[in-house]
Amino acid sequence: MTATMERQVAGTATPGDLMSAGARARLVLVLGSLIAIGPLTIDMYLPALPSLTAEFATTAAAVQLTLTGTLAGLAAGQLVIGPLSDVVGRRIPLLAGTAVHVLASILCVFAPNIAVLGGLRVLQGLGAAAAAVVAMAVVRDLFTGLPAARILSRLMLVMGAAPVLAPTLGSALLSRTDWRGVFAALAVFGVLLIVMTALALPETLPRERRRPATPGSVLRAYAGLLRDRVYVGLALVTGLMMAAIFGYVAGSSFVMQGEFGLSEQEFGVAFGGGAAGMIIATQLNVRLLRRWTPSQILVSALLGGLAAAVALVVFAVADVGGLAGVLVPLWLVLAAAGLAFPNAPALALSRHGEAAGTAAALLGAGQFGIGALAAPAVGVLGSNATAMAAVIAGSLAAATLVLFTLARPWRLAEPSGTDAVVAVH
Repeated sequence: MTATMERQVAGTATPGDLMSAGARARLVLVLGSLIAIGPLTIDMYLPALPSLTAEFATTAAAVQLTLTGTLAGLAAGQLVIGPLSDVVGRRIPLLAGTAVHVLASILCVFAPNIAVLGGLRVLQGLGAAAAAVVAMAVVRDLFTGLPAARILSRLMLVMGAAPVLAPTLGSALLSRTDWRGVFAALAVFGVLLIVMTALALPETLPRERRRPATPGSVLRAYAGLLRDRVYVGLALVTGLMMAAIFGYVAGSSFVMQGEFGLSEQEFGVAFGGGAAGMIIATQLNVRLLRRWTPSQILVSALLGGLAAAVALVVFAVADVGGLAGVLVPLWLVLAAAGLAFPNAPALALSRHGEAAGTAAALLGAGQFGIGALAAPAVGVLGSNATAMAAVIAGSLAAATLVLFTLARPWRLAEPSGTDAVVAVH
């Protein structure tokens, strides 16, 4: 008897268990496109950071704050949109948020200085937050446990393609236009997402499962999440992993173009190589889940990523290995992230199906809120290979410490309520 049939007999089948393979594939495509708007918004203009610095006659740290603003908007927006989606359903917040993203992208095209651009990037992040949190909540509406981890792995394939394509697309646009054309392209992509969502994504939260629309209920939901030590630990782990990634994102263009002399197009290829490693790792995760639990994979990924980050620090400080001494450890860190990211959210969300939107919001806010601290840290430390390596290694060391002291991986395999994380094989 298959796992799906066993859950149906037991009366615990989720809506996703009843979906055909084709329907699941279409769902992954739609949700993956929604999730991609965040990485595209963050990454497409990365090749233009040096030229932005020159055009606005500002510093690298000031330009990196526009990246921080986007991450801060993504974090804050999810804290609002997540509970709202538990109250009114998933579609309305998603469509409204994406419309805000489109408006902000259009206004970015006309930004007269770095301060205005930074403010608009915050608004852009607020709009993109709707897609990020609703996509995660939809997964939890439909799946739990190992099926959720597998769906998230498939989503990471689509999400991993976004960083591969983003700098390459940005470089291609920059060969024909300037950085303003990048934001015009993001506006067009947002419009396409609105149309796709309106036509292809049904409401996944029935009215009977929606929560009361009161400030008190929202605060109680967040308080309940914060009292769950394991959930908090997993949220912090995910956020610190994101900090490592955005330490790389914030510093990579300055390191590869400034220190190693890569062109905008060559930078796009090098950046895409790391994202390709993340894609491969996320798809390997689907196969690994057939033999090991999400918690076991998460522990191995963090330890492996930390080892690669330490090697990166050594190569950067000693100034040995050249570009390869930087790229190879970085790509290993990204591969470790590809294994960690599907499993940590799946473990965290499986504990709170009664408030999936709020749980996804707090998880996402932790990711982008903690990640937002990494970008200025790289700038303050010097925007060089050593600074980038230090932020990445520090973030991964903190994530590993939190995992073993707060989340405690030897207890992550325990079911929570009716949501067995690893009991279904």
